[in-house]
Amino acid sequence: MLKQFFRTKILRLYGTPAARTQESETADLAAELLIAPTALMQLTREDARVVVRYMLPRKIDKGTTFIYEGDKRHTDFMMLLLDGEVTVETIVVSRVQPITVTVLGRGSLIGELALLDGEPRHASCTATSHLRCAILKRQALEQLVTDSPAVAAKLMLAVSSRIAARLRENADKLKLYVQLTQAMEQEIGERNAA
Repeated sequence: MLKQFFRTKILRLYGTPAARTQESETADLAAELLIAPTALMQLTREDARVVVRYMLPRKIDKGTTFIYEGDKRHTDFMMLLLDGEVTVETIVVSRVQPITVTVLGRGSLIGELALLDGEPRHASCTATSHLRCAILKRQALEQLVTDSPAVAAKLMLAVSSRIAARLRENADKLKLYVQLTQAMEQEIGERNAA
């Protein structure tokens, strides 16, 4: 009886060997994906392994919307997508149905902007397949800053670089939109003058 009690306690604390192996493989995958070009390639493999220790594994069922556009309460995490696909949608002015902004896959980071600034979410994210992911909560990020400031600084610089790249990409799109609008206005003006 006592032997069974201790065996149960040990399994609760350390899990089964198979569970520990699966957990280790998931952590390795998360570290590899963190340093991939689609995520935060500025981190070294060792840095990524440190960051992964602060992340929580999660599974999300197909069809689940896990981030809602405009949500002000659940802005305390970012997610690294290990497996599956996510559709990112937004409601545009004068539209009732959302439009798809992008579809994200393995290695994508989701929600890093809200993790940093805590502002409302800019888009909704829905699992288009079953997802396996790793979550970094703001509280864990703060603990990482305390425990390993150099790695936390690299992580924040890498996330900031990602955000800056997206900002530049959006600025380029805006310039193109302005050019197209001006060309259309010019063509309409020429047709009306004729």
